[in-house]
Amino acid sequence: MNLRQILTNSLNVLMMLFGVFMSYKAWGLYTNCESPLVVVLSESMEPAFARGDILFLSNPKKPIEIGEICVFKIPGRDIPIVHRVIDRHDSPKAGKQVLLTKGDNNNVDDRGLYQELHRNRAMMWIEPKDVVGRVQGFLPYLGMFTIYMTDYPLLKGLLLAGVGLVVFLYE
Repeated sequence: MNLRQILTNSLNVLMMLFGVFMSYKAWGLYTNCESPLVVVLSESMEPAFARGDILFLSNPKKPIEIGEICVFKIPGRDIPIVHRVIDRHDSPKAGKQVLLTKGDNNNVDDRGLYQELHRNRAMMWIEPKDVVGRVQGFLPYLGMFTIYMTDYPLLKGLLLAGVGLVVFLYE
């Protein structure tokens, strides 16, 4: 294989990767959601969602309703949480809404998690600004690939090496 073929194959792979990345970002703009796809990492939402399910998110401008499943982030934590809204309070004068969430498979609500939002004061609710997106649909178990790649870094390395080998040896 000559240098020209290697460079051509490398550029083709880079164009494919950039195309996927740009499509993901465009989908995020369309859904008004910074992360339009997330993978469920725990069993806290069973039986609604199992570990490894891929969730499709959007973030419509309408108020969040009780019963909706939301993905929210706690500042200082990298991993978002997928739980159901079980209570909400609206303040029409202030135009503010606060939410209480709970995992379907959990015994208690998420107030213990909210304490991490503000360590110096009791936090009983989250706000819509903490919500990354609302679940619109899901694909069961297809996210297990992502979980395996995170849990087993050697598997990730072998897969990347295999893909690289195929790209450079393909004629």
